[in-house]
Amino acid sequence: MATQSTDILLEAGTNELEIVEFYLEEEPKASDEAEPNQEEQVLEEGHKPSRKGFYGVNVAKVLEIIRMPKVTEMPEVSHPAVLGAFNLRSRIIPLLDLSIWLKKKRVENEPPKVIVTEFNQVTSAFMVSGVTRIHRISWEDVEAPNKYVSALSSESITGVVKFDDRIVFILDLERIVSELNPAMRLQFDDNFELDGYSGYKALIADDSPLIREMIRDMLGQAGFQVEKTNNGRECWDRLVEIKKRAQEEERPITDYVQVLVSDIEMPMMDGHHLCKRVKEDPVLRDLPVILFSSLITDKLRHRGETVGADDQVSKPEITYLARRAAALIEARKAR
Repeated sequence: MATQSTDILLEAGTNELEIVEFYLEEEPKASDEAEPNQEEQVLEEGHKPSRKGFYGVNVAKVLEIIRMPKVTEMPEVSHPAVLGAFNLRSRIIPLLDLSIWLKKKRVENEPPKVIVTEFNQVTSAFMVSGVTRIHRISWEDVEAPNKYVSALSSESITGVVKFDDRIVFILDLERIVSELNPAMRLQFDDNFELDGYSGYKALIADDSPLIREMIRDMLGQAGFQVEKTNNGRECWDRLVEIKKRAQEEERPITDYVQVLVSDIEMPMMDGHHLCKRVKEDPVLRDLPVILFSSLITDKLRHRGETVGADDQVSKPEITYLARRAAALIEARKAR
């Protein structure tokens, strides 16, 4: 069970996460039971019956929270959840109604709020009913969603946090944005040279099955041997096994794995904490670590540097990832 705190997280590598909790005020379902993150509302005078569904997003992705701005319709919008765009200090930002995306019927008993975000080097905004508070929690308290929860949310839930009085679903905003904007999806560079790296061994950690497969395919095409793990904890356990074998056979760790590629946001153990543990280990510390995440921005890059990451690559740049992985391996061999 997660504990609640409003302390501000300043240090990287603690395996902690700050989330902005918000809610969508939704029409109650007369015939169905409430979903596990919903709370029945007491009906106030002039208000429509509703339930609150609670959701969360990583604070690191939030630029600011604002009142509903004046929105201009956008031409050729392909999804009804895209309401249009607005001007915020000379930046044109698209606005998406999360209730429509999640197939909820929103009840407007109060003026909505807008959460402005930045990730994958793109600024987007999401309309919600209201914002409650910031929680500081451990990644160990974040559970992966089951198939039922994933199906209810159009596969848009990346984590589940259970508090004493409610459940908060952490939204996969990257998936939502990439679905609406195909240019945001991971894509291979057709001009990328796919030879020259034969035999290099990479270990990857990412909680997204789609991303794991894309990294494996891309590095595999470049000649890498790739082993996949589902999160930071699983990756760390695998590194401990490799370390034990290396010590028993009296061989360097890089005989078994030459580079580690890790996401940052993962249940159980995040990429920053994983990297910190690797770099603090006397046997594993020479292993090059690349953080591959939507959170690689100019404002947040210092967190990866603090935990000793050898490189940090923003998630859309998957072809560049292969080049950097090979360069780090070659640089280490040249020492």
